[in-house]
Amino acid sequence: MLFLYNLLQLLLLPILAPVLALVVLGRAKYRHRTPSRLGWGIRNFLTKPEEKRLTFWVHALSVGETTSAVPLLEGIRAAWPESKIIFSVTTRSGRRVANRVMHDLADIVINSPFDILPVVLRFYNRIEPDCYILVETDFWPNILHIMHRRGVPTLLVNGRVSDEALAGYRKLRFFFAPMFASFTALCLQTTADSEKLKSLGLPPEHLHTLGNLKFDTMAQGDKNSAVLEEISRLLPAGRTIFIAGSTHPGEEKILLASFALLKKEFPKLFLILAPRHVTRAVELQKICARAGFPAVLRTDEEKAKDVLILNTIGELATCYMLGEISFVGGSLVKNGGHNPIEPALAGHPVFFGPSMEDFSEITEDLRREGAATTVHNAGELANFMRPLLVDKQKRHKAGDKARQCVLRQQGVIKRHLDLIRTFLNTKR
Repeated sequence: MLFLYNLLQLLLLPILAPVLALVVLGRAKYRHRTPSRLGWGIRNFLTKPEEKRLTFWVHALSVGETTSAVPLLEGIRAAWPESKIIFSVTTRSGRRVANRVMHDLADIVINSPFDILPVVLRFYNRIEPDCYILVETDFWPNILHIMHRRGVPTLLVNGRVSDEALAGYRKLRFFFAPMFASFTALCLQTTADSEKLKSLGLPPEHLHTLGNLKFDTMAQGDKNSAVLEEISRLLPAGRTIFIAGSTHPGEEKILLASFALLKKEFPKLFLILAPRHVTRAVELQKICARAGFPAVLRTDEEKAKDVLILNTIGELATCYMLGEISFVGGSLVKNGGHNPIEPALAGHPVFFGPSMEDFSEITEDLRREGAATTVHNAGELANFMRPLLVDKQKRHKAGDKARQCVLRQQGVIKRHLDLIRTFLNTKR
């Protein structure tokens, strides 16, 4: 599998090089990052200390994986305070968030290397990791192969496997099964995730169900008090804040229809819309205006009347601290849903649509506790929200149930650290 993968690279890269060069030169987001991802100037941004320290290389794909990694890096830093932590990230948006949230945790944040064998070797020889940790996804065969060959403990953490992903893994089993087998440990969020990977024929002893790293995320208010204060200034006083997080096209119209129904009875209701992709912010402004609710962008830094659109990256978790009720996006459309842990930890009653397959276990836990509700349309959302808006005590009671549901499942970081410690001791 690996031989074929590298042979295809060897054959195709010279042919595609002119086209790739034009794409890189023509787009700033590639032009500024490509040289570092090829390892150019690596000696300038990856300097070697005189004495070798225990070194962790932690890799994340983008924004979501970066924020998931924060509590793990906090745990690593506390357990091995003298260690060196290299944090790599693939996307530009992920890098921006990592630069902000990792500055006290990682020794350095870098762009991830392209998975070309000489490039990977160059990064490996410069970093010399004692442990390689991949957060959630972004599998690259050459990186994993080099770690395996050099005897570096390699962990997948916060792993989850959707039904769609599993179908792809099964179709290309010859490619994915050996790659997964090269991990020292695959740490999955749920038992269902572990069972799915087990069905690919992976050794059960490599699979560990350790929970979701975000269960150990602390409330964001104290950490981001400046951001909290900035956003608070944009909100009118005395409002009940309803937050719709990580929304997708098609969902906002349903949410605004529900909001319009509720505003007639609860004029102090205020909506914060946080699209999954911030590039849709201006489009959302137009949708809001057509619905009769002129919206203000977070970056406009002006007071909003009824709707604020969060068009910044990495501030949603902090924003939840300002709200009282939340809707989790990606669920009224067939997208598998997004993580409800952050609004639950903030003490919100949580609503979502029927498509929450990617977070089915925590979804069911919240529903079972009476802390979350599935809705199918604007009318249902309005009907289920109405009693919570009428009765503040009922709202806070449901929110407290949501928070307690998350708190009971904490301890995920300790389980990961115990496993990492085992592999480091074995390596030595």
